[in-house]
Amino acid sequence: MRLLLVEDDCEVARMLEAALEPAGFAVDHVASIASAEAALAAGHHDIAVLDLRLPDGNGLDLLKRCRANGVAIPILILSGRDSPAERVRGLEEGGDDYMGKPFHLDELVARLRVLLRRPNQALGIHLIIGNVDFDTVALKVTVANLPLSLSRRELRLLELFMRRAGRVLTKDVIEHALYSFDDEIESNAVEVLMHRLRRKLADAGANSGIQTLRGIGYVMDDAR
Repeated sequence: MRLLLVEDDCEVARMLEAALEPAGFAVDHVASIASAEAALAAGHHDIAVLDLRLPDGNGLDLLKRCRANGVAIPILILSGRDSPAERVRGLEEGGDDYMGKPFHLDELVARLRVLLRRPNQALGIHLIIGNVDFDTVALKVTVANLPLSLSRRELRLLELFMRRAGRVLTKDVIEHALYSFDDEIESNAVEVLMHRLRRKLADAGANSGIQTLRGIGYVMDDAR
């Protein structure tokens, strides 16, 4: 899952990135309304966390414009403005949830996952294809009921394919889903990651595989 973090406090942003990345989120951090608006318009994110007090304006104005322009991803407001009136206003302007500062990191991660489990959003609790079972909350994968150890990025790649089983994913789509703005991506990064994941699935006896459609992309199906 790719998450946009809109937060001008660098210390808070670093703390959030340290908590969200192990939970399976690829985090892009921006510190202004202008940068956030450009990032959201690109359409590469699954969810966003939005502070309201930003150096170039009020986050609620950004929220209203985004909703008016058709940005439909879940947006959780994270703000020091925590009165009931502020919460109501934030939700009425298009926020999907509202947390006040200070906050507990575990609760933030849980709320983000709840937002992504809502109808028409990205995240289900269990993904099952063939004998591969992915618990997206615990970030645990089993093959034929036996645990499979995967790196964080391998987990993200497998989740991407399991959520879009039967659909062709291009290299460009995979890169946008897995890598944040700050990641340095080598030209063969996707191919190397794909090779590792395929080998681990095959060695574990998975009966679902990721096929290469030469010149087009990749697709995961239920039978090899």
